[in-house]
Amino acid sequence: MLRALANSFKIPELRQRILLTLGLIAVYRVGAYIPLPGIDGNAMRAFFDRISQQLGGTLFTVMDLFSGGGLSNMTIFALGIMPAISASIIMQLLVVVIPQLEQMAKEEGEAGRRRINQYSRYLTVGLGILQALFISLWLENSRNFEGVQMVQYPGWGFRLLTIVTLASGTAFIMWLGEQVTAYGVGNGMSILITSGILSRLPTAVHQLVLLASPGSASQRQIQPFTLALMAVMLVAVVLAVIAITQAQRRVPVQYARRIVGRKVYGGQASYIPIRVNHAGVIPIIFAQSIILFPATVAGFTGIQALNRFSHWLTRGQILYTVLYTLLIVFFAYFYTAIAFNPVDVADNMKKFGGFVPGIRPGRPTAEFFDRLLTRITLPGAVFLAVVAVFPDMVGRWLGIPYLVASFFGGTSLLIIVGVMLDTMRQVESFLLMRNYEGFLTHGRLRSRR
Repeated sequence: MLRALANSFKIPELRQRILLTLGLIAVYRVGAYIPLPGIDGNAMRAFFDRISQQLGGTLFTVMDLFSGGGLSNMTIFALGIMPAISASIIMQLLVVVIPQLEQMAKEEGEAGRRRINQYSRYLTVGLGILQALFISLWLENSRNFEGVQMVQYPGWGFRLLTIVTLASGTAFIMWLGEQVTAYGVGNGMSILITSGILSRLPTAVHQLVLLASPGSASQRQIQPFTLALMAVMLVAVVLAVIAITQAQRRVPVQYARRIVGRKVYGGQASYIPIRVNHAGVIPIIFAQSIILFPATVAGFTGIQALNRFSHWLTRGQILYTVLYTLLIVFFAYFYTAIAFNPVDVADNMKKFGGFVPGIRPGRPTAEFFDRLLTRITLPGAVFLAVVAVFPDMVGRWLGIPYLVASFFGGTSLLIIVGVMLDTMRQVESFLLMRNYEGFLTHGRLRSRR
């Protein structure tokens, strides 16, 4: 692997792409530390720490994860990449619901996809403006912060400044991601999200060192045996995530031979890869957003009934674990049904003369893919649920902070592993084209898509 990394800088085009990607990541991380004008940053950070400790996490915890700490510090990149992710998911749902968009995506090809991407950009800016407006109104109300005045000069001047700053920051992040995708290495949005998650790693390591050092002032110490056990568990979880992320069922497809004039078309065999974890990390994000919503409302309104109910929906509680697991399984099936349409796949195969051996074309093929997708999604959904609740179990069992335990599973680990695999695959393709060895001496990395 070290040889492959060294060879990556020997190829001029690949070296330029890597350096450009690192430069854009640096710009993104610098922007995550520029404070929003008119905000008491220290008081805001203290507020988010208190909310996280009392409630065990809110919706803003999820948003802060994707913004790389920009929301808790209330910087110009406070919204992060979440508006772009929300816009992309909304457009995927609208393509399925609205016939005009579905026709555009199917019949217009690349031009239709570009138009849909343009609509996603407009929707991203619109969501950024709307979220920035609500954030400015929320910041001005001192009752949300137990009487602490977060804004020095409230009013429409502050609101307009906040809307322009946060919406512009979101648009700039979206542009950075597109530049990384076009001229860098890997998927731009995913790379930026991963860089934000990895920025929390030094803090987690520092907390772990404090707990493991003999002279630590912490109440609970971590023994050397516990550290060794954590290292083994981390390696095992990463290997399991890689295995499930790369796992796929290859459905063989045979194309009928056609003779047109003097040319022969078809006749070759191919396959359709169906991934075990087809929905990726989306089910965990949806499940977290729903299950943490009562805690978020309780933290900002102070309603006693919601406070009592949100107590049962905090990390480590049985009700939280059960509902969280069920929601992940549900959204795994829901998003897979949207992303993979068996009827469309069967129609496209029939149009080009393809068929699954032993299955008649048309409706029987669609029913075959539907049954296969239903069965193969279950182990992927169960694995997602196990990985999602594993950090809570590790944190409670070993007595480590959640920031440290979050790297043993959940959204952070799934995103990091998936993005690293995609980036390594793209770098490996450059190396193999130049007759260099890739990252693996045997086999080859497969894309998640």
